Amino acid sequence: MSARRTAASLGVLGATSLTLLTLTPTPASAHGAMFNPVSRIAACYAEGPEHPVSQVCKDLVADSGTQPLYDWNEVNIANANGQSRQLIPDGRLCSANRDKYRALDWARTDWPSTGVAAGQFDFKFRVTAAHSGTMTVYITKQGFDPTKPLKWSDLDDTPVATYRTSRTATDGYYNFTGTLPARTGRHIIYKVWQRDDSPEAFYSCSDVVYGSTTKAAAAPSEQKMTADAPHSTVAHHGHGGDPTPPAATPPSPSDSTAPQALAAVSTASAAAGGLLLLRRRRG
Repeated sequence: MSARRTAASLGVLGATSLTLLTLTPTPASAHGAMFNPVSRIAACYAEGPEHPVSQVCKDLVADSGTQPLYDWNEVNIANANGQSRQLIPDGRLCSANRDKYRALDWARTDWPSTGVAAGQFDFKFRVTAAHSGTMTVYITKQGFDPTKPLKWSDLDDTPVATYRTSRTATDGYYNFTGTLPARTGRHIIYKVWQRDDSPEAFYSCSDVVYGSTTKAAAAPSEQKMTADAPHSTVAHHGHGGDPTPPAATPPSPSDSTAPQALAAVSTASAAAGGLLLLRRRRG
């Protein structure tokens, strides 16, 4: 074989190697959701991604598939850096302007809700990876129309709660107290969690009804979250402020394709080198 043909063959193998590396999936990073009052995504996930119960959750799956629910703790912006209002346009607050979660922005009155009253409220946030930062919780103003998309101007300027988060969370939860103002009817509680060890921020919308006596929306159980973990594309490492995993820690299932791709690249390169050497010897 001529040197030109040999070089062409190696070029094809090199391109194949690069393709393998390019196609290696990159896990998303995301780390929690509001469980009291339960957020929209957590409530639909609790019903079950494969067989949701409420009509709005059924419609969410029909529109966006099941993956957004399996990734219930991923509604984030990686580089928010305290600029949430500039990055998220009106009408896209609940999804954090991410198309994957677009259904969360639907202006509907049948989202699973939590009954509340004015006064002290105990917030409960399920955290799957604790981070240092500030969690700021807002509520919509009196007169808010839940049949219209949520806008920044719909939120009361005064937060109902502000909580400094740490890199540890007791039993996997951040528990803190806020004060809900007097309201009537259906409202949205909106949470912004901005990390201070990274530009990343997380968001959620929880539907509440003042004076409601109906059964509250359910939050996911620990058993369900554990059982469904293999379906998630979420990872909790690899970005600013996260602790470095120990060297001896085996790769997670979501990262298992990377070593396979690298092995394929190594094998292809070795085979190409051996073929070239053999042909030179024959020549």
